[in-house]
Amino acid sequence: MKIAILSRNTRLYSTQRLVEVARERGHVVRVLDPLRCYVRIAPGEVKIRYKGKTLHDIDAAIPRIGTSSTFYGTAVLRQLEMMGVYTPNSSDAVLRARDKLRCLQILAAKGLDMPVTVFGDNPDDTTDVLEMLGEPPHVIKLNEGSQGTGVVLAEKRSASQSVVEAFRGLYANFLVQEFIAEAKGSDLRCFVVGGQVVAAMQRDAVPGEFRANLHRGGSAVAAKLTADEKRIAVSAAQALGLGIAGVDLLRSNRGPLVLEVNASPGLEGIEAATGVNVSEYIIKHLERNAGKGAKREKENGERSK
Repeated sequence: MKIAILSRNTRLYSTQRLVEVARERGHVVRVLDPLRCYVRIAPGEVKIRYKGKTLHDIDAAIPRIGTSSTFYGTAVLRQLEMMGVYTPNSSDAVLRARDKLRCLQILAAKGLDMPVTVFGDNPDDTTDVLEMLGEPPHVIKLNEGSQGTGVVLAEKRSASQSVVEAFRGLYANFLVQEFIAEAKGSDLRCFVVGGQVVAAMQRDAVPGEFRANLHRGGSAVAAKLTADEKRIAVSAAQALGLGIAGVDLLRSNRGPLVLEVNASPGLEGIEAATGVNVSEYIIKHLERNAGKGAKREKENGERSK
């Protein structure tokens, strides 16, 4: 099988591991920088070139698209889909997950619980928007941030108002959520591949920090999930049409809450914390689905819109 990995950095752990495991299993793998791909769009013609050469005969593509290249990267992925290339995460699914607000709206429509979230655009409505959420602390986050960037904890109503005004001054899209105090700076990263949780870790924030992201200095250990937590993680990934996803949950007094769904979850932290060869699960998923699963993935994505 010929596999393309859309990644801007061949030195990243996740990219290297996928290449390593795929080659060990006898596949031909090529890492493509999506920003170096360019396409020709015409009736009855679907063509994509990379550094002067036409790409063809690709069986499967794994998107590792960062937030800074979401628009262009998903356009390239869409072109590959039009060529009949199988991908576990379609371009539309990646876009649904990348937009935090859209993601939460889809999950809420599916009945999945999450921290109460509000958003509003007009400064005249800020007081009432915060009133809809309830008493602080409030978590204010950029709509397309990642790895804990653009996330602020406001412990007083006046602080919430100030942060909202600052984000508006930057013309940034953001949302405001309730703070789940009982989570105590911890969350669960559930790695979903092909409709099952293959690995899970608990991430704990450093003292004085409420974000548990490993990029923020947090620590991680293998986690044992309840049946309900596994069900919710799988349901969240399927609701967005993702065959591969990192689903972040919070343990709250009212049960598991979906915090976020990541369409390009990192492999280094989860493999180190759990000892699970998650990369192999991903490649095996491609082996089962490339060639026969593209139509099903597309149909699943259409149903999730």
